[in-house]
Amino acid sequence: MTTIIGAVAFGSAAVIYLLLICGAPLGEFALGGKYKVLPGKYRVICAVSVVVQLFAVMIILQTGRIIPFIFTPQATRIICFIFAGYLSLNVVTNFLSKSKKEKWVTGPLSLITAVCFWLTPLLH
Repeated sequence: MTTIIGAVAFGSAAVIYLLLICGAPLGEFALGGKYKVLPGKYRVICAVSVVVQLFAVMIILQTGRIIPFIFTPQATRIICFIFAGYLSLNVVTNFLSKSKKEKWVTGPLSLITAVCFWLTPLLH
């Protein structure tokens, strides 16, 4: 169950970033909430983030044995733990954000995601 929750939670973050790339006024949920609509260079950053987020979703689904492995199971577990560490740092930055929306919406979402990325390789 943690695998699916983690994949859905991180997948929803990817959707938010895709909307930001398209110019949706959701900037308060990302990158410190400085812009309502992200300027061009930040959209490029979001595009890179989406690729990383989708890769992470694939990794957690592989670690949880939902989809077939591309990497060895051991390598996939290690990558999942690396994402867990990254997401743990992301939790801190989200909760320290000046943006209330990033703090109270994206923060809990990133916390749930981080917990799932820690638990999935431990449980599978």
